[in-house]
Amino acid sequence: MKPAEGSTVIGKSVVIRGGLSGNEDLFIDGDVEGTVTLPDSCLTIGPNARVKADVSAREVVIFGHLTGNVQATGRVELRQSALVLGDILAGRLSIEESAVLTGRVELKVTSEASKSSAPVARVPAPAEASAPLFSQPKA
Repeated sequence: MKPAEGSTVIGKSVVIRGGLSGNEDLFIDGDVEGTVTLPDSCLTIGPNARVKADVSAREVVIFGHLTGNVQATGRVELRQSALVLGDILAGRLSIEESAVLTGRVELKVTSEASKSSAPVARVPAPAEASAPLFSQPKA
C-alpha cells in the first residue's frame, strides 16, 4: 500500500498525540491519538496504523486499526485488513470482505450525492390500514 501522490505521510515509527488538521490528503501509517480533521481532503489509514481518534474528512480509506468515530462528507472505504471500532456517518460506504466494523452506520444523502446521475428509488405510499395484509384460513 503506497500513499497517493502529493499526500502528506505519517510513517510507521511516528507517534502523534493531540489534534491533527489540514487541507491536503494525509496518509497515516503510525500511531495517532486525538482528533483528525481534514474537511476538504482524503485521509488514508495505512495497514500499520493504530489510530485512536475521532476522524472527520471528505473521504476516508481504512486499511489499519481505527478506534473512534468517522464522519465523511463523501465515501468511507474499509479495506480487507481494516478493523474499526466506532460509528460511521458518511455519504457512501464500501466494505471489503474480511474487514471488521463494530459500531453504527448512518448514510446521509449529501448535496454531492443528490447531483449524481444514479436513479433514486421511490417508495410507494402505504396501502390503506383497513386492508388486511394476510388472510386467516377458514376453519
